[in-house]
Amino acid sequence: MTTDGSQEKAAVSGFAPTISIVVAVYNGAATLRECLDSLLALAYPMEKVEIIVVNNASRDNTAAILADYQPDINVFNEPKRGPAAARNCGIRHASGDVIALTDVDCTVSPQWLNALVAPLANPAVGISGGKILSRRPHNYIEAFGEQIHDHERAITKDKIPYVITMNWAARKTLLREIGCFDESFLRGSDSEFSMRLAQTDYQFAYAPDALIYHRNEKNLRGLFHEGYIHGRYANKILKKHFSFVESRGYKRFNPKTYQRLYRSFCDMLSGENRQQATCEFVFNSGKKIGKIIGSVQFGFWDF
Repeated sequence: MTTDGSQEKAAVSGFAPTISIVVAVYNGAATLRECLDSLLALAYPMEKVEIIVVNNASRDNTAAILADYQPDINVFNEPKRGPAAARNCGIRHASGDVIALTDVDCTVSPQWLNALVAPLANPAVGISGGKILSRRPHNYIEAFGEQIHDHERAITKDKIPYVITMNWAARKTLLREIGCFDESFLRGSDSEFSMRLAQTDYQFAYAPDALIYHRNEKNLRGLFHEGYIHGRYANKILKKHFSFVESRGYKRFNPKTYQRLYRSFCDMLSGENRQQATCEFVFNSGKKIGKIIGSVQFGFWDF
């Protein structure tokens, strides 16, 4: 079930829980300062906020940068690789009633936290996600990333909703109830978490005013790789939850996806909007190849 977070605004006056913001970092020195500066400039009452950064065995200058921000932030080290393990480490050390997540390659708007946690005033809401925009200025490939990370579609329109951890919030009691992130997933642990939540009675909420800006892939090679990662690790999620997704009408072979891929290829060569078609073809080609590799790797065919 889903709900538009804007519908909750009338009911949330005075709702200001304590919040732990958790940021997992692996070799994030290039973007870390911008991320932390935006978090420290939030309009939310900062006496109710703690910022937790988990260094996931970075080998760059991340540790030195983090030292510059202490004691304004809390730093923990997690040697087990993977964002799921790093986020779980931060959650274990969190003191807030609400856990909010963003990524090191993101910057948040000043009102981000206010808007993101507002839907959680409704106890029926389990998780909320905000709007994900491309960092400005951007080229057409980076702009296409906004379609990949379209939270409004993911939360309110997809058959099985999901919330991406770059703009994510949930009550800590919910994490105790259904569990934290599955650390066996090196990628896609946020989608797997959403899959578990979708099998409960909790609602998903979209908070359109909770804005973050993400450094999207800026060239076609990076876009292809992003599609490849999406496709490859989707197989592991589908294998774990196949009985559920099958009940929602999911089919392991969908010819329409190949038809769309062919149309985007034709439009890329001679269509009116070649840039859009090129991005669609490159991303979805990577996704299809990832599906093939994932089918072999995880022993679950899905094309």
